[in-house]
Amino acid sequence: MIMEQSIAWVVGVGASRGLGAAIARCFAREGFRVAVTGRSPRSLAIVVEEIIAAGGQAIALPGDARDESALTAILERLESIGPVEVGIYNAGNAIWGPALETSSADFEEIWRVGCFGGFVFGREVARRMLRRGRGTILFTGATAALRGKATFTAFSAAKAGLRMVSQSFARAFGPQGIHVAHAVIDGSIEGDKIFSVIPDIAQRKGPDGLLEPDAIAEGYWYLHMQPRSVWSQEIDFRPYAENF
Repeated sequence: MIMEQSIAWVVGVGASRGLGAAIARCFAREGFRVAVTGRSPRSLAIVVEEIIAAGGQAIALPGDARDESALTAILERLESIGPVEVGIYNAGNAIWGPALETSSADFEEIWRVGCFGGFVFGREVARRMLRRGRGTILFTGATAALRGKATFTAFSAAKAGLRMVSQSFARAFGPQGIHVAHAVIDGSIEGDKIFSVIPDIAQRKGPDGLLEPDAIAEGYWYLHMQPRSVWSQEIDFRPYAENF
């Protein structure tokens, strides 16, 4: 049951055609007041406008997932509006290339967004949820969390670290009523991010070769709605045509 003025906070919202925006729209349709955080105020404004136009409630709170004080300040503001019942960490970035060509600065940058930010987000959200004895914290993962390919050293390290953060949080907070789960995105998401890098990826992958953001978002809603007698700690999403 959704409490009055309950908030779902999604960190890592970019373009309207992307997973973060799809998750925000899904939770808004289900009755949550949605807060969206990302680095582009313009992109956030578009997502908020879409949600409001569809009859939902949303607020844009720009911020950088790498900035601990900024995340904490946003959370404090949200908690003054209503309880954050759902926290979803969807932020991440990737630099692909040979390990010997990956700079230390790039490695740290990817880790800060992909792992450190998730730790800070989850820790601070959990502090508030534990007072109430309920809540859901979800992390967006990737295939790289399970295996490190030759050109994915930094990204794999960040995503594997985030996966361990999720497992540790689940073991620490699950017995206290907080559902923590990690979603492995095993494939390319049909969104602006991948098309900006590989414009012809849909043709390369073929029919049903890409993950549809709205369909993934429904999976996140399913995780939130699971009875605690059957909580999942990890779930994976992939197109049926994807090798694994």
